[in-house]
Amino acid sequence: MKFIKSLMLISLTAGLITTSTLYKVNAESSAAKPVVQQIQASKCLYVKPLTVINSPSTYLNKTILMEAKFDKFSTLGLDYKPAMKSSEDYISFLIKRDDTTFNIPLSEMKLFLKRSVAEKFIDLKTNDEIEIKGTVFSDALGDAWIDVQELKITKKAPEEKK
Repeated sequence: MKFIKSLMLISLTAGLITTSTLYKVNAESSAAKPVVQQIQASKCLYVKPLTVINSPSTYLNKTILMEAKFDKFSTLGLDYKPAMKSSEDYISFLIKRDDTTFNIPLSEMKLFLKRSVAEKFIDLKTNDEIEIKGTVFSDALGDAWIDVQELKITKKAPEEKK
C-alpha cells in the first residue's frame, strides 16, 4: 500500500494523473489498476463502458473516451423527453458488454450519433472494435446518455465464413 501511495504522490507531482483519477484494486492482484485515466491532451477521461454505467452521474457533463465492440445501430432512447435526442437528427447504437462471453448489448448505455456522421459508418459490423469519444449529457433512468462527438473504427471484425 505504501508503494501505491508513493506512486500516486510521484504521479501527482509529475502531473501524470489528476485527483479525479479513480483507482480500483483488483481482487486477484494487490496492484492498483487505473479504472479511469485523465487524457491530458484532449481533456477527456479514458474509461471502460461498465465503469460509466455503474455510476453515470459521476461522468455527467464530462467528455469520455472508451473502447468497445460495436453491436448494432438502434433507435433505443431516441425521442425520450428527459434526455431528448430527436430521431430526425440522431441515430443511436449499441455496444457489446465486455463482462460476458455471450452476445449481450450494453443497453444501459445510450449512445447517440448525428445522422450525418452515422452515414459514414454504414459499413460497421457486429464485433468491429471502435473508439468512442463523447459527453455524458444525462443520467436519466439511472443510465448513461452519451452524445458521441467522434467514432473511430480501430479493428474490423473477421468476416464470417458461410
